[in-house]
Amino acid sequence: MKLKLTAIFCLVSMFTFAQKKVDKQEWKQLFNGKNLDGWDIKIRGNDLNDNFGNTFRVEDGKMVVRYDQYDDFKQKYGHIFYKEDFSYYRIAVEYRFVGEQAPKGEGWAWRNSGIMIHGQPAATMGKDQDFPASIEVQLLGGDEKKRTTCNLCTPGTNVVMDGKLITSHCINSKSQTYNGDQWVRAEVLVLGDSLVQHFANGEMVLEYNKPQFGGGNVSGHDPSRIIAGQLLDHGSISLQSESHPVEFRKVELLNLKGCMNPKATNYKSYYVKSDESACTFGKKK
Repeated sequence: MKLKLTAIFCLVSMFTFAQKKVDKQEWKQLFNGKNLDGWDIKIRGNDLNDNFGNTFRVEDGKMVVRYDQYDDFKQKYGHIFYKEDFSYYRIAVEYRFVGEQAPKGEGWAWRNSGIMIHGQPAATMGKDQDFPASIEVQLLGGDEKKRTTCNLCTPGTNVVMDGKLITSHCINSKSQTYNGDQWVRAEVLVLGDSLVQHFANGEMVLEYNKPQFGGGNVSGHDPSRIIAGQLLDHGSISLQSESHPVEFRKVELLNLKGCMNPKATNYKSYYVKSDESACTFGKKK
């Protein structure tokens, strides 16, 4: 009997080990810690990849937003776009606000940045466009009063909450307030057009569904690209420059769309959206 139980335990252990190997989450580092390879830059009033004032740069292994070459911010809102788009994924950044706001930055933009998801491609933005039509996961630093982070803002978009279309531009999350220069991990679960959830330091603080074009709060764009009511199930990912210095020490993504055929060499049990074209077959290493 003891021998039989030992054999069963070994089999269970082997199965658990195998499952753990299959289930290992493969996060992709979108920022390599060395340079801005793989990213496009669009700053209001400038052409694509004209990095005015060296706004976006790498310092000490971090992607940073700086304004030391600005005399006047002049509403030169900027975004740095990863060059691929995604539909089903988790995106995470570790960020902190530092230093003083750029000269003549808007009051609301103090310690303010964001992760833009389901956005338009950088190349489709107008030269004088301020924000990409997208869903913004707003990142805010504290000022000793209640000031939540991982909020929702909607440049050129709307969402649905509890079955109702939300047309307000910004909705606060239920997160804590993070004062000072502390690092915060912001994470977003994006499942096409069906569900989006915001997390602050591991706590789920906001959720909604049916992200879609509509509403205002974006200017300088091509109106033909924003079809009101069109659901957004994929798009670009970008990080903001809104006049306050911010640092990102990590930008990583877990793709949830891929091969869901268990016989394939690249099958992952955590995928939630099938992409049969991605499957590879052959001898597993």
